[in-house]
Amino acid sequence: MRLRDAVAADAGAIAAIFNDAVRNTLAIWSEAEVSAANRADWIAARQGAGLPVLVAEDAQGAVQGYASYGEWRAFAGFRHTVEHSVYVAPAARGGGVGRLLMAALIDRARAQGKHVMVAGIEAGNLASIRLHESFGFRQTALMPEVGCKFGRWLDLAFLQLRLDDRLDPDAIPRA
Repeated sequence: MRLRDAVAADAGAIAAIFNDAVRNTLAIWSEAEVSAANRADWIAARQGAGLPVLVAEDAQGAVQGYASYGEWRAFAGFRHTVEHSVYVAPAARGGGVGRLLMAALIDRARAQGKHVMVAGIEAGNLASIRLHESFGFRQTALMPEVGCKFGRWLDLAFLQLRLDDRLDPDAIPRA
């Protein structure tokens, strides 16, 4: 696998991975699929805001997964916290792609001086929770029945990873 920054030409593959998650998993609590044009706009907006969109591609150049993070909340007081997403193509799940993307995303967040990375995960998704815990994420909240999909209520687990140990939010984080 090779990790790199996404480009507009990746939008179709990213849309396909996103849409599979919409149709077949509880990873995205939406029933609305997206187009390649929508994902191209999303990539441009994220990157234009200085946020990463990473892809993992196989030896043939096919995108097998993608990852990104964005603002945790819109208010300035949350500027040091990001929420991330990692999605893997169905055929590549369980093969380490998510782990590679997650490690790279954490590195990017640290390099940008972020302090906390948050994950919102459907509470029954033990594979994702275990992956996050292997990177040091800890569950900090469980919100019962705050969402629904496929005709059932869903619980949301929040996990977070502290990316640095600075005491002063305005201090430059240690590398």
